[in-house]
Amino acid sequence: MQRFDFDAAIIGGGSAGYAAARTTACAGLKTVVIEGGEEVGGLCILRGCMPTKTLLYMAEVAHLVTHSAPFGVRAGKVSFDFRQAMARKHLLTREFADYRVNQLNSGKFKFFRANAKFLDAHTVALKPVDGKAQKTKFPATITAKHFVITTGSTIAPMPICELNDLDCLDSDSALELTQLPKSLVVLGGGPTACEFAQFFARFGVRVTLVQRGEHVLREHDTDAAMVVENVFRREGIRVFAGTKLLDAKRKGKLKTVSFEHKGKTVSVSAEEILFALGRIPNTASLDLEKAGVRIRPDGTIIANERMQTSAPHIYTAGDCAGPYEIVHIATSQGEIAGRNIARPNSMRVDYRLLVSVVFTEPQLAFVGLTEKAATARGIPFLASSYPFNDHGKSILMNAMDGFVKLLADPKSGEIIGGACAGPIGGELIHEIVAAMAKRMTVQELAAMPHYHPTLAEIWTYPAEELAEKISHSVSFAGLAVRTDIA
Repeated sequence: MQRFDFDAAIIGGGSAGYAAARTTACAGLKTVVIEGGEEVGGLCILRGCMPTKTLLYMAEVAHLVTHSAPFGVRAGKVSFDFRQAMARKHLLTREFADYRVNQLNSGKFKFFRANAKFLDAHTVALKPVDGKAQKTKFPATITAKHFVITTGSTIAPMPICELNDLDCLDSDSALELTQLPKSLVVLGGGPTACEFAQFFARFGVRVTLVQRGEHVLREHDTDAAMVVENVFRREGIRVFAGTKLLDAKRKGKLKTVSFEHKGKTVSVSAEEILFALGRIPNTASLDLEKAGVRIRPDGTIIANERMQTSAPHIYTAGDCAGPYEIVHIATSQGEIAGRNIARPNSMRVDYRLLVSVVFTEPQLAFVGLTEKAATARGIPFLASSYPFNDHGKSILMNAMDGFVKLLADPKSGEIIGGACAGPIGGELIHEIVAAMAKRMTVQELAAMPHYHPTLAEIWTYPAEELAEKISHSVSFAGLAVRTDIA
């Protein structure tokens, strides 16, 4: 039998990579993690979830203070210190990253700061990060019986070459600003684009958002996306949807983008342009073809429900694997890959409880199926929604934008999806996550006690409506059967 240096080699030390390494190491497998990023911690900690949500919360605090009149609070002239806000973001991010570094250096497995490239199906070459000398020495090559590729993602290329000459901000560099621009054009309509757009706008920047699709946040139902669009416009953000980028250039000290909108050419100028049209899998430098690992045209690694690639001994997890760029899914995929290495074919990934949250204000969140997804997949459903502007707790909070929505199986009443566009939607959605995890019906959710007045009790209203519809449907069907028998 061939001898290998390691039982499992994990390429990438982010959330997915650490989860895979922890799992294989706990199973008694000799494990190594290879991290080639400029910094250690992964996208979520360094440039994703934690820094952006830190800034968004600070912007929300500023917004509440400056919009306190409905509560009888006279705030007077409110100012803020952007440098202090960024310093707090840096401090918290550093704390989270240091914790991850300590986890990776815990001694449970080997940890090499190196870039990896496949030489064959079981061998990778290692090169120091940026050619710098490493504190921990490592060999030029290593072999492993199994691999897990968790190299994450990188900023997508510009859609038109003219943007390359404008030194645009992106979701990485925007987090390193030391001062705010006076005006900003945001290219994109996904979660990253929308969150940054509102953050900058609430700190006084004149923001224009330019979106290719007909609405922002296309993964969500249109009615939910429109809640965010309407709030953006109310807060002074200009939103152009259904556009096609045509050109980009400098005009004096300003940067200008031109695009087609409703059959006309529109040009918008600003001090800065934020490119937020997504990320692509970070797989180009791995020489995956030498390992027999197949990828899609966009670079995503093809994997089955066990997170196993076309090379059976190589697994993948996280953003480079898709289909979702969400940290808790990356962690779950990493654990599944690790468990299947330790015990082949023991676990499969299940996206039934897919959860997605957009941290704008109001927040958008869904779990399971949206109406859009259920319709596309031909899955029958009943849906019911209830607005926050008719709900006691949200009215007294003056948080009346949006609604909650439930989707249920028309026959059994089992909850198959939930959505919230409204205050603390990312928190409220977890009631439906718990309900769906236990395969609760709308009848059971409606009967569950909810304290009054709370935001959470709003879920009982669509649950009651659906329970009544399904009850009438079942009763009518039963009556029809008895008539036939008679």
